[in-house]
Amino acid sequence: MDKPYQKYTFKNGLRLVTVPMANTKAVTVLVLVGTGSKYETKEINGISHFLEHMFFKGTKKRPNTLAIAETLDRVGGQFNAFTDKEYTGYWSKVDGKHLDLAIDWVSDIFLNSRIDTKEIEKEKGVIIEEINMYLDEPINYIEWLWDKLLYGDQPQGWFIAGEKEIIRTIKRNDFIHYLKNHYSSHNTVIAIAGEINKADELKNKIKKHFGKINTSQPKSKIVAVEKQNNPKILVHEKKTDQAHLYIGFRAFDMFHKDKYVLDVLSAVLGGGMSSRMWISVREQRGLAYYVRSADVLYSDVGYYATQAGVDNNRVEDAIRVILNEYKLIKNKKINPKELRKAKDMIKGRTILSMESSSIQTKFYAEQELFENKILTLDKKFAKIEAVTAEDIQRVAKDIFKPEKLNLALIGPFKDKSKFEKLLKI
Repeated sequence: MDKPYQKYTFKNGLRLVTVPMANTKAVTVLVLVGTGSKYETKEINGISHFLEHMFFKGTKKRPNTLAIAETLDRVGGQFNAFTDKEYTGYWSKVDGKHLDLAIDWVSDIFLNSRIDTKEIEKEKGVIIEEINMYLDEPINYIEWLWDKLLYGDQPQGWFIAGEKEIIRTIKRNDFIHYLKNHYSSHNTVIAIAGEINKADELKNKIKKHFGKINTSQPKSKIVAVEKQNNPKILVHEKKTDQAHLYIGFRAFDMFHKDKYVLDVLSAVLGGGMSSRMWISVREQRGLAYYVRSADVLYSDVGYYATQAGVDNNRVEDAIRVILNEYKLIKNKKINPKELRKAKDMIKGRTILSMESSSIQTKFYAEQELFENKILTLDKKFAKIEAVTAEDIQRVAKDIFKPEKLNLALIGPFKDKSKFEKLLKI
């Protein structure tokens, strides 16, 4: 069977992945670069995200935000960017007949942004207000507190958007230096998915538009250090009508042999409205409006956690129920029916999401960026199918241990001792 994608590596190390899709008129162009907040020092924490903003402030060809936005607005296109701990992405999605415009637009902001000093100073206010927004939203802020609890004062534990005090000090030279050291042909993958009529011609177009890309070797990320021997807790006192919590365990990285086992375990515990956590926490006891569980794996560390919004007076009950679900899946093998449901859920949701050209670009680009190889959906599904009930119990026993347990909590709580007692499982 032919591969559903084509991959090409240019002489300078830049990689291109093209994914023709038969049943769409749309096409997405994604430029994914292997840098993010884990590549920052404390003095410039937040610069990866800040730089993402600056790419929309003007180039020589498109001198301001209006010109940049209007280019794709004029043809009904969509565009945006995102910053994470280990990558940053810039994308545009258009009617397939405007593919050349999308490539030109993305390459222009990626390579030719002026990073103007006046715009930097104005955007500092925008970034600070974005940080304020996250701080005011416990459902989002709890995620940062969770990272802080697990990893402390190192890049893996810092807020991706940075700290307000640091944002105010960042200068133009900091951006130029960061670009030189972290944006390179060697850690950049371009993925194009959707209506592609002449995939072979795209190689020449990408070569032309990205000809000025920096070719020096990028600097490495700062590898996360983990050390934990006992359960840990972080309580952020805040007057709220609802407590927000993250509770879970350190796991392993994205290259671990059991990552597909963890995916299936995650589907059983927190994969939807029929999952164990949803039924036990929300439906049977009415303890939360939202409750979800997931595994998050980076290139060097990872975790599995459950997040919930809970009545302030019933937080202890919710914690007990969640911990009990961890205990149950560790002590008793799941039955064949539940295993089948979890696997079919993963496959079904993945297939539905892959109808979008945007998701396709991310699916292929992320694999190429981190692993320098690509597994097709069929191969990934084969790994999911290979997971057994014994595998799930084995991984649960390995991860769900007291010495790996952590709890982050936001709410009107002055004393954390009552929560510490709950973690002594």
